[in-house]
Amino acid sequence: MMYKKFALLLICFQFVACTELQQVLNTATAATGLTSEQIGNGLKEALQIGIGKGSDRLSALDGYYKSPYKILLPAEAQKVEKTLRDIGAGSLVDNAIEKINRAAEDAAKGAKPIFVAAIRQMSFQDAMGILKGDKKAATDYLNRTTYNQLYSKFQPVIKNSLNKKKALDQWTKVVSKYNKIPFVEKQNPKLDDYIANKALDGLFAMVAKEELNIRNNVSARSSDLLKKVFAQQD
Repeated sequence: MMYKKFALLLICFQFVACTELQQVLNTATAATGLTSEQIGNGLKEALQIGIGKGSDRLSALDGYYKSPYKILLPAEAQKVEKTLRDIGAGSLVDNAIEKINRAAEDAAKGAKPIFVAAIRQMSFQDAMGILKGDKKAATDYLNRTTYNQLYSKFQPVIKNSLNKKKALDQWTKVVSKYNKIPFVEKQNPKLDDYIANKALDGLFAMVAKEELNIRNNVSARSSDLLKKVFAQQD
């Protein structure tokens, strides 16, 4: 019965650890006529679509700024922030934080093609490892294979965007205002490296969220290829 074949493949795509997964995959292959390569390609396309959506959301307006991944000032700048807020200069800080997050949103636009390339280059063994792995297996794979490349791309984009958004100018105003306060210890924390790393932290947190959605939500695994893979056949 085609419904049973459909259900069998859905079990394969639940992404749960199972000692007999390979036997299930073999059974699915025999039941549907699909090859292991087709199943692996379906998994990779599901990841491309789901994770691509995640990076798209972060690169949109307010993707960082009005989300759980909002980038705040570094710990060494928190004294600066608190002091300025205490003297009624909080708007200076708020403006700097908004510009920092706009820079991260600009940089995130470059993440999707890097993720897609990493997924497409994934070997069948890598795909099966993710299939059999824990709920963060795909995120861990992408972190391991793309982090350095993403950082290399993010850091200069962050720096350029900080300049374009005049975030560094705004930060200079924040620091100058603070340093004029009598008796304070002079401060000037560096921002670009900190922001690049925090932007990537948010990006991989979003990837982990999307991976969990792919694992738990059948509709999140929909794509043209998956529809073909799961199509009811005569």
